[in-house]
Amino acid sequence: MEPFETERLIVRQFQENDGDDCFAFNGNEQVVKFIRPAKTREESDAFLLENLDLYLEGFPYGRMHVSEKATGKFVGTFSLLYLDGEADYHIGYGLIPQAWGKGYGAELVQYGTAIFFERTTHVTLFAITDPDNKASEKLLYNYGYQLDGTYDSHGKSLNLFKMNRADFLQK
Repeated sequence: MEPFETERLIVRQFQENDGDDCFAFNGNEQVVKFIRPAKTREESDAFLLENLDLYLEGFPYGRMHVSEKATGKFVGTFSLLYLDGEADYHIGYGLIPQAWGKGYGAELVQYGTAIFFERTTHVTLFAITDPDNKASEKLLYNYGYQLDGTYDSHGKSLNLFKMNRADFLQK
């Protein structure tokens, strides 16, 4: 995925020297509690290398590093990933605790959704959330995503939201 910027954020591919940032995200139980179990440093480093390999393989989207424009500090991740197979995509974001409450999630959803529909011909973009993650659900509703049922991921039932291109263009 090509890098992009929001008003206050820089979204770019992870780089080999981003191990500390990757672990600050993936190793923090508070941050990943709605996503997956926290990773050890070794697991996080391996996960970083997997993502770097996907970039090299030409994977069209993926997980991205997010930092503040003003300070250059890492604040979280943004992703566009396959939902099932290679037909549908879902948007995702996560922020480290120091970035909570600053509106960064809203910026990532707003800009990420716009960029997806501007750069692709896809008709629908999905988002998945843990049913207990009310903050993310509220954010998705605020940007026009609609609940579209549930999605099973590794034996866990998640809420599936969608945004249609036509609905996005009417915003």
